[in-house]
Amino acid sequence: MIEDDDSGVKIAEQIIGFEEQSNVSRVNTNQENADQGLAKLVLTLVELLRRVMEHEALRRIDGGTLSEIEIEEMGETFLKLDNKMIEMREIFGLKEEDLNLDLGPLGNLM
Repeated sequence: MIEDDDSGVKIAEQIIGFEEQSNVSRVNTNQENADQGLAKLVLTLVELLRRVMEHEALRRIDGGTLSEIEIEEMGETFLKLDNKMIEMREIFGLKEEDLNLDLGPLGNLM
């Protein structure tokens, strides 16, 4: 027989307390903002990958493993990607600071 105790209530109160203290943004799945939520997620991932690729490109430039032509081509590619990101943020009404994920106790993604 299961005894009637308050452990379930205490756990629920702890979860509610954590949610109230948390600044983690929730994904709302209503139809009106589904496109913007998906765009925010995709653009955040693209921005993260762009930063990783840019870091690797700078490492290769500093290491001297790229020719001047390769450096120029990468610069043009990153510029085009940056311009496209600006365009996509404008289309979905997002700011640059919106492209980040709050990972709770781990901090922000970027």
